[in-house]
Amino acid sequence: MLALSALGVAGAMALTACGSSSSGSSKSASGGVTTINLLAADYGTAGTSNSSQTYWQGIADAFHKANPSIIVHVQTIAWTDWQAKTTAMFQAKQYPDILEGDAPQEFAADNLLYPLSDVMSSTTVTNLIPVFEKQEETNGVAYGAPFTTSARAMFYNKKLFAQAKIQPPTTWAQLQSDAAAIKALPGGNIGYDMPLGPEEAQGESLMWMLGNDGNYTDGTGKYAINSANNIATFQFMAGLVKAGDTEAGPATQDRKVAWQDFANGTVGMVGGSGALIPIIQAAGKLQSADYGVVAMPGKSAPLTSALAVHDDITAFKTGGHAAQIKAFLDFAYQDKYQEQFDNEYDLLPATTSASAALSASNPVDAGFLAAVPNAVQYPTNANWTPVLAKIQNTIGAAVNSPSAASGVLGQLQTFANSSN
Repeated sequence: MLALSALGVAGAMALTACGSSSSGSSKSASGGVTTINLLAADYGTAGTSNSSQTYWQGIADAFHKANPSIIVHVQTIAWTDWQAKTTAMFQAKQYPDILEGDAPQEFAADNLLYPLSDVMSSTTVTNLIPVFEKQEETNGVAYGAPFTTSARAMFYNKKLFAQAKIQPPTTWAQLQSDAAAIKALPGGNIGYDMPLGPEEAQGESLMWMLGNDGNYTDGTGKYAINSANNIATFQFMAGLVKAGDTEAGPATQDRKVAWQDFANGTVGMVGGSGALIPIIQAAGKLQSADYGVVAMPGKSAPLTSALAVHDDITAFKTGGHAAQIKAFLDFAYQDKYQEQFDNEYDLLPATTSASAALSASNPVDAGFLAAVPNAVQYPTNANWTPVLAKIQNTIGAAVNSPSAASGVLGQLQTFANSSN
């Protein structure tokens, strides 16, 4: 996933009252008007103008004006509360008609979703960026579509690099040398910020794994968390930590802290996406000329396949509103709404046409968008959700010492195999 409304029990009750549930719901309100329910993650701040509630309500209002027989009821929940609140809703079998935020596999396995072809026109489907296609499938059938995406690269502080008289690294050895040089500068700066805390340890870990031909899975899709290459990767990372070339305690460092430290000008290098840019701008310590973005260094060369992530749209069939959902999704995937969302939250589009338009108008986003077609994503194994939680809370310990990697990654491999 890429970002509290006060929607708790009251919100859940509102959802149930207005829309779909496993117990069934009315397809139409009085007067032939059908109401469908959209539940979405809030990438902004509830109650403010940048809340995703505002974004989606704008689309819902425009859609209703063009389609008076359909009302879209919008509910958003902040990412910080997303898992707890949506889990409670789904355990109570309170399903929306449209969900934005979660991947489709778990719901598809429970036979709760429409196939994508039932709720999105072929024109809209073919406009989706192809690299994410397989990520949406269960048993060869697509049950979801990406709505927003992001790609990762490495940000570096040009001011610190100039003081240290070094160039952006392309290999791990150069990164290690550069990090040591920045640490040696006066001011107590961090050479490389390595956020392996619970917030998003899976992302930082995968960027490093890719640099040594590793991944969470092998070519057949089976978990390979404790592969020889991955163990060697974490042993190298532990060496950086031991040398003091990173912040103290990467295992508890969250991404948001690492990004804020970089924005404050005290970090030489950090992995990031376009969402880091507004944080840099808000901090006011670095101007646009004071930082650069390059491909993440690998063991012997820069990554040619970056980590990219996406948040998805899925459609539940419990309410029986396929036709209304299809009409709304085709409307919501227009370029103008894709670009509006990505400009609001500094993310990237999920459609080819919106990507082309954004690349032409935004040179910074263009750099990240160029990496998306060859991007690598997280696994889609059926048990990825519990494995992900385990990774987020334990993998950071793999860099506590060079000898820790084998044991920590081995325990994760055992958990992944046993929870299948």
